[in-house]
Amino acid sequence: MSRGTYILRRLVQMIPVLIGITIIVFAMLRLIPGDPATTMLGPRATQEAIARLNHQMGLDKPIVVQYFYYVRNLMKLDLGDSLRYKVPVSSLIARRLEVSLSLVLVTTVLTVLISLPLGILAALRKDGLLDNLVRSTLMVTMVMPSFWLGIMFLILFAIKFRVFPVAGYGDGFFGHIYHLILPGLTIALGLAPILIRSLRSSILETLRADFTRTARAKGLNERTVIVTHVLRNALIAPLTLMGISIGFLMGGTVIVERVFALPGAGALLVDSIIARDYPVVQAATLIFAAIIIMVNLATDVVYSFLDPRVQFS
Repeated sequence: MSRGTYILRRLVQMIPVLIGITIIVFAMLRLIPGDPATTMLGPRATQEAIARLNHQMGLDKPIVVQYFYYVRNLMKLDLGDSLRYKVPVSSLIARRLEVSLSLVLVTTVLTVLISLPLGILAALRKDGLLDNLVRSTLMVTMVMPSFWLGIMFLILFAIKFRVFPVAGYGDGFFGHIYHLILPGLTIALGLAPILIRSLRSSILETLRADFTRTARAKGLNERTVIVTHVLRNALIAPLTLMGISIGFLMGGTVIVERVFALPGAGALLVDSIIARDYPVVQAATLIFAAIIIMVNLATDVVYSFLDPRVQFS
């Protein structure tokens, strides 16, 4: 099977997965105690006012009918209007999603910049001082709660030394990057030890492989052996972890967004669940799921470039 056919098949397979997600989220939201009308009108609202608002929003209809209307609008690319913010869900999520995706991108870059050199050096200096120092130091950062590490970074780099801003998203491309370095570093220090450990183990295993010994027997210098033969094969396992981690980041940045006051989609999703803002929760969950599936697909495709032995089937 060609790479293009494989990608097309995977995209088609996304459809039933996303449909299943819409059903689960749609049903679970309506099983949560409370309703949007009561949340919006407050605890002193009368039953008549609550019933009137539920009727206006179509929430008094059977759940099957509500789901039918939701799917019908979804097929027209209409995500509806937010019950809380009174604006189209698409525009609301687009603004917030930009922040979350930028945070994920910055975190990914920082994680790679930390993990790749340290993982290689730890493997090439196995059981040496550098190897033990890297593993022990980063193991400490991995077990630190992200909110605590973020607060420590704020106190040290934003308040005491004033190197980075305290909160917000900034203005312009470089302003956004500048504001996202501390949040990205907070998350990256939790992910980097896992990738370093995986990369170190993969490199050590690849160094013992027959094709590595053959490359050395041919007279290739050590740098060529490491870069061309060892790293290309050793990156497959860490790449898998990185793909999984990016999917995790899409829904796991809420705490960091709160600490650094970032107006991201994760914080919006939590606020919308509390406010019973059904359209926002349904749309955000569907978009997150689609992004995670696309990241997994991209990871599988990259495999074929790193290892020609990978077959699409």
